[in-house]
Amino acid sequence: MKKQIVFSSKGRRADIGDMIVYRILPNRYAGAVGPFVFLDYLAPQSGNQTGKETGTGAHPHRGIATLSYILHGEDHHFDSAGNVAKVNSGGIQWMKAGNGIIHDETLVPDPNNGIDLTQGFQFWINLPGKNKTETPGYMAIQAADVPQKPLAQEAGYIKVIAGSYEELHSKIPAYTEQFLYHIHLKPGSQFTMNTNEEHEYGIFVPETEVLINEMYTGEVESVYFGRDNGTIEIYNVNEAAADMLVFGGAPYTEPIIAEGPFVMNTHEQIAEAYHDFHSGKYGQINYNQ
Repeated sequence: MKKQIVFSSKGRRADIGDMIVYRILPNRYAGAVGPFVFLDYLAPQSGNQTGKETGTGAHPHRGIATLSYILHGEDHHFDSAGNVAKVNSGGIQWMKAGNGIIHDETLVPDPNNGIDLTQGFQFWINLPGKNKTETPGYMAIQAADVPQKPLAQEAGYIKVIAGSYEELHSKIPAYTEQFLYHIHLKPGSQFTMNTNEEHEYGIFVPETEVLINEMYTGEVESVYFGRDNGTIEIYNVNEAAADMLVFGGAPYTEPIIAEGPFVMNTHEQIAEAYHDFHSGKYGQINYNQ
């Protein structure tokens, strides 16, 4: 039996400077899927769209972990805890904001593959209340260290960006049950996965129409499932390969209060987050490291 799709949603434009960005989550139907409370899609573009060496602009976070997954490009990370790193196409930047941090990222074409293209995703992972005030943390994972394996019948491959799939396990820390998979399907190929009725599931299709549980899902569109048991079947109906992200996990059971770059459990905590930021408690980024 196929798992029921309860709604779909087109991404809305939320450009940052010259960068073409689509806000996928939250949307008019869903504020969260498992621990994921935010997803921005950086659509394919040529060149450095930030227009400055310091990226999209330094900004604070608290109460979440950010996860940037880069399909194409070289992503430069800076933060006020002193972390500086680069990941290239296929790599991941993960940062636990914890009790407060300022970060900045710049996405430029990858000098290693000779393709003048940038494309990627940024998720916000909501932390449990007990972890929202912890010390910030950081991790950079290069493409070669992202768990990956071929799909059955040479249908394509799966990459485990967060969580686990069969024998594959991501290095990204998990504070609740979570999963984030990159599925790559060859033309005319199918991928089927079993689901856990206690988990929430979403799928984002960035570029190519695919058939998901007998529903056509188009470019820059996401679909969301009910809590019934069943399988998810994805079929690539195109003459070219198709990519999609499958994400979700255990429902977040605490209150979710989101304002600007902060996601907390109460309005008082949001006010405190702003107060601490404006008081300089999050530190400053040293770009000259």
